[in-house]
Amino acid sequence: MQESRKLKDYLIERPSPKGIDVLCGLKHFAIITYAVPADRFQGVFPERFQLDTVEINGREMGLISVVPFIDVDFTSAVFPFPKFTMGQTNYRIYIIDTETGERCVWFLGTTLDSWTLVVPRFLWNLPWHAGKVNFDCRLNEETGLYDQYRMDTESDWAQASVDLAQSKSDEFEFPGFPDTESALVYLTHPLAGFYYRRDKKLGTYRVWHKELNVKPAKLKSANFKLLSDLGIVKASEQSSPYSVLIEPINEFTIYLPPTVID
Repeated sequence: MQESRKLKDYLIERPSPKGIDVLCGLKHFAIITYAVPADRFQGVFPERFQLDTVEINGREMGLISVVPFIDVDFTSAVFPFPKFTMGQTNYRIYIIDTETGERCVWFLGTTLDSWTLVVPRFLWNLPWHAGKVNFDCRLNEETGLYDQYRMDTESDWAQASVDLAQSKSDEFEFPGFPDTESALVYLTHPLAGFYYRRDKKLGTYRVWHKELNVKPAKLKSANFKLLSDLGIVKASEQSSPYSVLIEPINEFTIYLPPTVID
């Protein structure tokens, strides 16, 4: 059983942005999470990190999330700057940094639908990849729930599609956690990410956001080719997620440039 956590213990004041830090809204923000046997993550990340496992039906499971959204009003957090809009999908595994004890995420990578991909991919060597992303979503303004949520990504690296549904009867269910708040802290509030750069060096960057006001949803269908190609979540398992969460829009501050760890 995961430990009990209170969100108030993890909320911090927003670090003042400076330099090239970025402010952006994340629209149609979803977190589709799968629980799979822990041994499927062997060799994925360095020994400095350990999988933040969850015990489900007596088995140690690791959690991995697919996070699609549209960046809206993507701009400088400091200076007047043009605003960009672009579709994006992140693939992340929940881990613990054994050097600091911080719970964080390991990024397998990102697909981005924008010419601005050249900056993170080539200037900073981030594992970001080109993709043509299409969202077909209808938000019911009265209920605050989605009548329709579909996302498709054409990408040589991570072709993807997902179809979600929401209703008032949807409930939070988080096996392996003592309560809903503890699970939401785990799933929605890691502020540090680590990854292998394209040059195989270890990199990291940090974000900040307020409490995310996510609501539960159901998965109608999904096909995440990257997860099946890596053998982490088999195609036959992708119709049975651990959880699905959606928030229509939120705001993140991203602290840049990313850091290279020696």
